[in-house]
Amino acid sequence: MQLKIMPKKKRLPAGRVALILFLCQMISALEVPLDPKLLEDLVQPPTITQQSPKDYIIDPRENIVIQCEAKGKPPPSFSWTRNGTHFDIDKDPLVTMKPGSGTLTINIMNEGKAETYEGVYQCTARNERGAAISNNIVVRPSRSPLWTKEKLEPITLRNGQSLVLPCRPPLGLPPPIIFWMDNSFQRLPQSERVSQGLNGDLYFSNVLPEDTREDYICYARFNHTQTIQQKQPISVKVISVDELNDTIAANLSDTEFYSAKPNRERPPTFLTPEGNTSNKEELRGNVLSLECIAEGLPTPVIYWIKEDGMLPTNRTFYRNFKKTLQIIQVSEADSGNYQCIAKNALGAIHHTISVTVKAAPYWILAPQNLVLSPGEDGTLICRANGNPKPRISWLSNGVPIEIAPNDPSRKIDGDTIIFSNVQERSSAVYQCNASNEYGYLLANAFVNVLAEPPRILTSANTLYQVIANRPALLDCAFFGSPLPTIEWFKGAKGSALRDDIYVLHENGTLEIPVAQKDSTGTYTCVARNKLGMAKNEVHLEIKDPTRIIKQPEYAVVQRGSTVSFECKVKHDHTLTLTITWLKDNGELPSDGRFTVDKDHLEVADVRDSDGGAYTCVANTTLDMVSASAVLSVVDVPNPPFDLELTDQLDKSVQLSWTPGDDNNSPIIEFIIEYEDAMHEAGLWHHQTKVSGMQTTAQLKLSPYVNYSFRVMAVNSLGRSLPSEPSEQYLTKAAEPDTNPTAVEGLGSEPDNLVITWKPLNGFESNGPGLQYKVSWRQKDGDDEWASVVVANVSKYIVSGTPTFVPYLIKVQALNDVGFAPEPAVVRGHSGEDLPMVAPGNVRVNVVNSTLAEVHWDPVPPKSIRGHLQGYRIYYWKAQEGSLKRNRRHIEKKILTFQDSKTHGMLPGLEPFSHYALNVRVVNGKGEGPASPDRVFNTPEGVPSAPSSLKIVNPTLDSLTLEWDPPSRPNGILTEYTLKYQPINSTHELGPLVDLKIPANKTRWTLKNLNFSTRYKFYFYAQTAAGSGSQITEEAVTTVDEAMASRQVDIATQGWFIGLMCAVALLILILLIVCFIRRNKGGKYPVKEKEDAHADPEIQPMKEDDGTFGEYSDAEDHKPLKKGSRTPSDRTVKKEDSDDSLVDYGEGVNGQFNEDGSFIGQYSGKKEKEPAEGNESSEAPSPVNAMNSFV
Repeated sequence: MQLKIMPKKKRLPAGRVALILFLCQMISALEVPLDPKLLEDLVQPPTITQQSPKDYIIDPRENIVIQCEAKGKPPPSFSWTRNGTHFDIDKDPLVTMKPGSGTLTINIMNEGKAETYEGVYQCTARNERGAAISNNIVVRPSRSPLWTKEKLEPITLRNGQSLVLPCRPPLGLPPPIIFWMDNSFQRLPQSERVSQGLNGDLYFSNVLPEDTREDYICYARFNHTQTIQQKQPISVKVISVDELNDTIAANLSDTEFYSAKPNRERPPTFLTPEGNTSNKEELRGNVLSLECIAEGLPTPVIYWIKEDGMLPTNRTFYRNFKKTLQIIQVSEADSGNYQCIAKNALGAIHHTISVTVKAAPYWILAPQNLVLSPGEDGTLICRANGNPKPRISWLSNGVPIEIAPNDPSRKIDGDTIIFSNVQERSSAVYQCNASNEYGYLLANAFVNVLAEPPRILTSANTLYQVIANRPALLDCAFFGSPLPTIEWFKGAKGSALRDDIYVLHENGTLEIPVAQKDSTGTYTCVARNKLGMAKNEVHLEIKDPTRIIKQPEYAVVQRGSTVSFECKVKHDHTLTLTITWLKDNGELPSDGRFTVDKDHLEVADVRDSDGGAYTCVANTTLDMVSASAVLSVVDVPNPPFDLELTDQLDKSVQLSWTPGDDNNSPIIEFIIEYEDAMHEAGLWHHQTKVSGMQTTAQLKLSPYVNYSFRVMAVNSLGRSLPSEPSEQYLTKAAEPDTNPTAVEGLGSEPDNLVITWKPLNGFESNGPGLQYKVSWRQKDGDDEWASVVVANVSKYIVSGTPTFVPYLIKVQALNDVGFAPEPAVVRGHSGEDLPMVAPGNVRVNVVNSTLAEVHWDPVPPKSIRGHLQGYRIYYWKAQEGSLKRNRRHIEKKILTFQDSKTHGMLPGLEPFSHYALNVRVVNGKGEGPASPDRVFNTPEGVPSAPSSLKIVNPTLDSLTLEWDPPSRPNGILTEYTLKYQPINSTHELGPLVDLKIPANKTRWTLKNLNFSTRYKFYFYAQTAAGSGSQITEEAVTTVDEAMASRQVDIATQGWFIGLMCAVALLILILLIVCFIRRNKGGKYPVKEKEDAHADPEIQPMKEDDGTFGEYSDAEDHKPLKKGSRTPSDRTVKKEDSDDSLVDYGEGVNGQFNEDGSFIGQYSGKKEKEPAEGNESSEAPSPVNAMNSFV
């Protein structure tokens, strides 16, 4: 037995008679070593080693096994309680207990039911030293019930609506895993739009036609019983707006039918959870799962935030397309308000979830077993935490401590039991129970009071072998109660250890810090307490260290050759030696080229990859030594050296050098580089390269350069490092060889000329004092060249020049030696100024109500004073008589025409309007003055459609129409035209009636109409320019109740139904015959029928009989042919007569300025061909004919 304290070292002082360790410190507990022989002899209270889980769910198809294993000395006996009362297993033939164990087996496979053995079980293990108890084990059979039968009606809904398919699985034990599949057992695809909630329901934020299917099936998998249950399939049909209209047409009136509209986009709303706030409670250590699923169109996106805090970085996960927020290992710090936000293009909503984290009890300090000697003191501490704070209660041998037998050596102080002056009768097993409303913890801890004489657990005559000059540790594991003292002796005569070179550890180990040859011998460990004494001998041998007397050496080899490393080792002859070779601290490659023979390593056919560090490792059972050497395979050459310059001339020099080691790879060539220390110090440039056989080179030089040279060698492996630089050599100066490039002359102001150029670099200067001679003169004058010499610049400004005059320019380089060759002459211009003159003789020709053509005379070229860029027209709409008032508030439009154009088109004008314009010339500097304003008027145009048309106050024979005038009359309204015609029950159109209504009217009543009849109306306004766009509407007169009753009575008569069937059959036969005749080349008189019901809007009236001519039905808004219908959405369709800029531009060359104005010459307006009538000679099929009939 040993003290349960931190290990320490105690050095014996010199002069001690004996090396004795008295472990007489105050102790709180003894620890029993895990020595099998010792454990066989010592008595010990029971300890539960294995038990079933607290919540034990069993498979009802298999035998029930409830585990309870315990250890103790003597071996414990076992008993059980069920539901708080003794469970007599001998009286139940189905229950058996495993021999030597408390584990129960309940045989229910042959007979009996699992439900009979449901309950709360607790195991007790008992021997003479106490009783340990297990947790309360709640045994429950798993359940996988079937779904209750239910009739599921098919679901039909509109495209875009939201949908929730409920799962509502049966309550199983444990709860099932939910998933949705189809009849083919394929999982249904899920996305941000369609997903499964935590409750198993399937949520659709909005449905699409592809969601239509008849096999939405919810499956519940019960893992414990390995069974899967399925719900009845759910049928979902998603219909589009057109399908919806067809579906409801038979059940709704015509008015209701025509009001059906498509489902519109909508902002998000939450499908789950409901309301603005909700609460969530979770236990510490569990996974917190928060869910928000929203519907909306387009599909909303979910975001999560934590109010007044950040989501934990490493514990936060998003599931189900971010609709579920999960935080693992949740703690009390995760309590707070979490907000989910659902957002789409139409808006956003949020929901706040208040999270409270509770905690079942958890250990802070669980009680530990105590082994005490008689008369010692000790404590059992049981500390737990939770939310709410758990209640601590103690039991002794399974009995509440309040009613347990009294023990004068113990005292209860809340979560602590204090023991003082214990005796052997104080041995017992104590149970600590920490519980709150969310669970409990139960821990067993025994107090074992032992009185044992010393025992030495280290094997007798153990041999220790130690390398010389290293520490030696001699073990003496011991046990005893009370704790024994330890002393060591050396030699057969038992001479006490007196030297201070020894260290005694508290666990009884003797340490010799530096073992020498004379440390060899026999050592005796003696343990004593008041109950007796024990001793044990061990032996120590000191061995010679292992040494490498010849280490492997560094090697450089050529590829393909063989290299050998040698490693000679000397070691203690009584120890076994093993030599191992490593490459780069790893195993040698598994390659036949590597051969190990005793103390040699040989590598054949060396490759580049064989380079590296090779290590020889010598091992014995006691020590290990190693030595390394590096192998270098052939590499790039070493750099050349001894560079020398000879034959130094003005424009050449000879360079020589000595090659460096080629590292067993021939040098292919030498590369020579130079540095200009005067102009570009530190920057090396390529000079030339020569053959690898040469060691000299003749180099061409430039004037006024301070040269340094260096050389690099190249072989098949690459370049060497550069050599050291040669001595410097400064060449003589000379005049420049070249002149500056990129010479330009442009003015920045009306009275200057800015001359710019790209200067020469230092290498091109050829000498000191680099300057530039800048010369200029007017191109068309007889003036001499003006010149100036400048330095260190790349620009010169000539002031006082005339405005926009052409110049000839040249820039010549020079230095202290002389001038460069004569430079090339470049043409430039002085600066531009604003144009001086406005375009004259501005004329306007109005082409039509939306287009005008403008002409003007060009300005004189000299007055432009710059590069002509074009002409710019400013035009605006103005009130007559107010041309000069409020100009700053008038919105002007701008069109720019490039180059020298003198006319242009103004498109997009408003009819019947008063306009003004002026023209300006534009150069690179800006605009010139404006021409005098010219005014013009656009003629009347056709009006837009009336703003609205409503039919009110329908009666038996009359309808009243109300309308609003056109929003754009485009002239003076002269009158309104109203056309209408009836629509019969087969959707055919009747005769058209045409009415003229005065322009000042906004209401008109039609009388003498047929009762219960649908009419279609076409309504448009007129100006002197013609008719505008029309607006259409439909309405129905009211029904005469008596007539309706008679009609219903006739329709229900059998003879009438038979007559209608016969007529329908006859018509079908005629259509089939006509179709067959047509296919055989016969004629079908459809054209005459079409002509009889031609479009009244398009056909011109004949003067003699008032009938209509032929027509084209190319425009949707024209009155329909007889037998056709217009769309029922009451959409007003208008013609757009506005002219497009594209019709007047210069093809693909039309441009827009930065201010958005159009740049281009307008051509004449493109003529639009009148639409041809869509006459067809194709006869209708019988199917189409039947569709028209029914």
